[in-house]
Amino acid sequence: MSESYEETSQLEMQAILDRQRAAYLAEGVVSSQTRIDRLERAVQVVKKHQKAFVQAMNEDFGHRSEHQSLFTDIASSIGPLRHAQQNLKRWQKKDKRKVTPGVLALLGARAWIEYQPLGVVGVISPWNFPVNLTFTPLAGVLSAGNRCMIKPSEYTPATSAAMAVGFAEEFDEEEIAVITGGPQTGADFSGLAFDHLLFTGATSVAKHVMRAASENLVPVTLELGGKSPVIISPKADMAPTTDALMAGKMLNAGQICLAPDYVFVPRDRMGEFVESSKRSVAKMYPTLLDNPDYTSVVNDRHFQRINGYVDEARERGVEVVEINPANEDFRQQSAHKIAPTFLIDPPEDSAVMQDEIFGPVMPIKSYDTLDETVDYVNSHDRPLGLYYFGTDQQETDQVLGNTTSGGVTLNDVVMHVAQEDLPFGGVGPSGMGSYHGEDGFRTFSHAKAVFKQATFNPAEKLGLRPPYGEKLMGLLKAQMK
Repeated sequence: MSESYEETSQLEMQAILDRQRAAYLAEGVVSSQTRIDRLERAVQVVKKHQKAFVQAMNEDFGHRSEHQSLFTDIASSIGPLRHAQQNLKRWQKKDKRKVTPGVLALLGARAWIEYQPLGVVGVISPWNFPVNLTFTPLAGVLSAGNRCMIKPSEYTPATSAAMAVGFAEEFDEEEIAVITGGPQTGADFSGLAFDHLLFTGATSVAKHVMRAASENLVPVTLELGGKSPVIISPKADMAPTTDALMAGKMLNAGQICLAPDYVFVPRDRMGEFVESSKRSVAKMYPTLLDNPDYTSVVNDRHFQRINGYVDEARERGVEVVEINPANEDFRQQSAHKIAPTFLIDPPEDSAVMQDEIFGPVMPIKSYDTLDETVDYVNSHDRPLGLYYFGTDQQETDQVLGNTTSGGVTLNDVVMHVAQEDLPFGGVGPSGMGSYHGEDGFRTFSHAKAVFKQATFNPAEKLGLRPPYGEKLMGLLKAQMK
């Protein structure tokens, strides 16, 4: 991948934003049918260009599993758009609220919320699932009646270019515009006066995005990441546990914001866990280097970074377990594949325990009591995801009740993100705000409060207008009981 980018100027982006906002204001109330039509055209972009998208992602990654791309980026992009089409009329309905004081309702006063489009929404999408994490937020953006400007990642330039072509076929630039370019374009994009900005990516970059957005008081939704822990119960059934865990860790070669980052294993079951994991991997991936289902690390910089975690661990005497079913030589490859690798009880100050790994390397931490795992999680940044494997209800309640994370999956990993009726987002350093389904519709809408006074306004009779006197004092005393 080239590190040189053709930047889009701030003036060009501002001109597109101005045209989108003018078109939005001229359009007036965005009908349900218009929203459904835009969602349908977004579906058609994915369907018509799926082959080009899959090929582009393979080019950008050096090798990316075709089946994985169809699963995680094509089909999973259509699902949220269809869900929004099917439900947006219900989401749009006025939300009736209670009138206070109650006497006003008796006289005919009414209160409700109307969900109104924000206007123009900016979306900065990442490289790891470049299609899915562009189109999934669009389900909320378009169902809420907005227009959108998209800045995809410079790390996947072929995919970004393919999406720009696809959107241009179905949408006028005043509806949806794709902005390509490198870091400078991204920085300038973050500083535009959108009505809302969604950023998906690293926490370190999010700080710059939020700072730039604050100059125009642009509200932000930040979908970040962090170190998502896995807690394996002393009573867990190990074979299905490692099957699910390793499937999630090896998907996209671990390049997932929700990937299991480190695992707590009961001390007396560590050997069983390692051997079971080896069997799970061999069952899914008998080979790795020539296996079309196993994805490459996206570029050399990330390849070197991930291998650096392993090198440091070895230098510090950490037990390193490379799971390599066919004993292949990973020094001989044209891509950037890395075998799944366990680091057993690495020091807390090692880089692999400090950084979000975003690759197929995973620290394994032994523990003696469940309290240890909860205390450890609580002593670190709140993660985007948390995973517990076990069937003990008391343990489940302890983990759920005493930890805070963006979301939780029980007896599997990652799957909570696939639930359209659940909000998806982080907490603290792992994110701000949420979207998906109705929660996405509301994130990208303005909840406008409306109060309609009764035909007979009782303000004077109740003493709410000057000159004030005993009537008002009586009313106030009643309210302050």
